[in-house]
Amino acid sequence: MISFLFTILNWGFELYTFAIIVYVLLSWFPGAYATSFGQFLARICEPYLRLFDFIPPIFGLSFAPVVAIIVLSLVQYGLFGVLSTVTSF
Repeated sequence: MISFLFTILNWGFELYTFAIIVYVLLSWFPGAYATSFGQFLARICEPYLRLFDFIPPIFGLSFAPVVAIIVLSLVQYGLFGVLSTVTSF
């Protein structure tokens, strides 16, 4: 049962990371954010990505999404480390 919950939680983290990547790649296509899919991704990704707006762009490129994905991965690995320690008892 616990391994099933770990699998679902891990899948959720991976799906959210993929959603952020797709959201960032939508910026390459004009009008992509105006579609219903783009608006859906904006609703689920922008609140998290706004936390990293303090990172200034370098040569016109924003590295905030990269930092956001790294932080999300660190949270994922930290959470699974704590949960695997707690459930091993």
